[in-house]
Amino acid sequence: MYGCEWDDETGATGGFDQYGYDGEDFITYDLETWRYIDLQPQGEITARRWNNDAANLENNKQYLTQECVDWLKKYVSYGKSTLERRVKPQVSLLQKDTSSPVTCHVTGFYPRAVMVTWKRDGQELDVDVELGETVPNGDGTFQTTSHLRVKPEDWKRNRYTCTVLHKSLEDDIILPVTEENK
Repeated sequence: MYGCEWDDETGATGGFDQYGYDGEDFITYDLETWRYIDLQPQGEITARRWNNDAANLENNKQYLTQECVDWLKKYVSYGKSTLERRVKPQVSLLQKDTSSPVTCHVTGFYPRAVMVTWKRDGQELDVDVELGETVPNGDGTFQTTSHLRVKPEDWKRNRYTCTVLHKSLEDDIILPVTEENK
């Protein structure tokens, strides 16, 4: 596998050119010395032969430090609007019956990273909480769930909320668990 890296904040660039065989690392290209390094004894002959090809070594250096980085910058600029977009989540609470868990369903958000927490009387809960997997929607956004299992008598004594934190939000979404919301 080969490729390059570019930090758009610092301008730092890097690259890699690595070969494997039978599930093991075999040969890698060292960007400091611009030479191939065998990572297994079986790769020594190939690495030596490739290191004796000055034109190929120069070609790799040019590709990894210039051409690949130029392409990477171009493709990032093409996808910038998609990569940097922010779509706010929609949040709802669901419960089948009083003995089943309450589900905080979060959907339609982008980017993928989201945090869903439960609180009881303002204190964060981690007991009786089950986080679901974040999965893609068909429209390029994401969805996730979080389930809270609480005894019916505890609903009456305490105040529970589902809180959603996401990059698209100026303020967190806080949904109180009430009879109307479930």
